[in-house]
Formats: sequence, structure tokens, C-alpha cells
Amino acid sequence: MTEQIYFYPVWIRLWHAVNAVLCILLILTGLSMQYSDPDFVLINFGLAVSMHNFSGIALTISYFLFFFGNMFTANGKFYRLKVEGLSIRLWKQLRYYAYGYFVNEESPFPVSPQNKFNPLQQISYLLALYLALPLLFVTGWALLFPEFIINKLLGFSGIFLTAQLHIVMGFFISLFLIIHLYVSTMGASPLSNFKSIVTGWQKLH
Repeated sequence: MTEQIYFYPVWIRLWHAVNAVLCILLILTGLSMQYSDPDFVLINFGLAVSMHNFSGIALTISYFLFFFGNMFTANGKFYRLKVEGLSIRLWKQLRYYAYGYFVNEESPFPVSPQNKFNPLQQISYLLALYLALPLLFVTGWALLFPEFIINKLLGFSGIFLTAQLHIVMGFFISLFLIIHLYVSTMGASPLSNFKSIVTGWQKLH
């Protein structure tokens, strides 16, 4: 019988599901606004703006629930990065993703009760969740209330710079989601990690 561990409590699974829906809405509406074309409208511009703003506000609230959840539950320990020997661990995991997985090598950092994430996952989650997302929220809220944006910064329009940073962070998060989905197929089976986030139980391999 395959050993399993209960890694994803209900609050994490609900948070994950809500975020997935909101992120998809934000990406679709963001692209629709960014590449708005009167001859080809993915989503009506006014509707896209309203949906984007609503989803952004909802995602901000969701993020703070996650942030405080990590502060006051055991889930936060999985995001604590051990710096010593990090470069070696990152190289081992990168080599595994690029080569070892495809020749059935053992994972250098298998899932265990102490380690939910491998070093590469930890780095990517920390960058996405504690750098890119906060910047995305700050710039998004600033664009929602542009009267608080500095008019000029280094000779450039404050609104222009804020919008560009928002777009870059949005692109980074979109790229992260694509890679996240792909890497999620590298479990005990291609669908095992997706089943885990539904049932809460993670297969150990």
C-alpha cells in the first residue's frame, strides 16, 4: 500500500481553488484590456475592467488569509528556506527536473512530513507569493486609486511606471502558474498531485 500523508487541510484546498479561479479571471481580463481591439473583443472592455477589479480585490483578501494562515498554523514551516547549501540543493533538483525524472531516478528531495516542497519549489513560491504578488497588489490598488500615485518619478509618469510594473508582475505570475501546472505532473503519477489538492492526501514516493 502506498504511504500517504495529510498535507492539505481544508483551508489550503479552498484557498487554492479560489485562487485558481481568480487568477484565471485576472489573466483573461488583463489580456483583454491590454490587447483591446474593437474588431476582436475577447471580453467587453467595461466588463473586463469590472471583473478585473473585483477579482483583484478578492485575491488580495484571499492572500491575506493565506499570509496569516501561514503565520499561525504549521503550514508556514514549509516556506522557511535553509540558506546553507542552497545552491547545491537547487542544482540537484534542477538536474532531476531536466533529466533524472525522465530516466526514473529517485527524487533528491522526496516529499516527507518535514518537507512538502523541494528547494526549487521553495524559491519559486517565495518569489511568487512574497515578492511578485505583493508588488502586483500594491500596483493594482495604486492603479485603482491613481490619485495616490506620485506624478513624476525619474522624469517618467508615475502612472505609466506603475502600470508597467503591474504588467511585468502579472506576466511573472502567469509564467509561474504555467510552470506550476507542468511541475505538478511530476509526482508519483501525472495526476497524483492534482488528486492530492482535492483530497488533501499526498502520496509519498
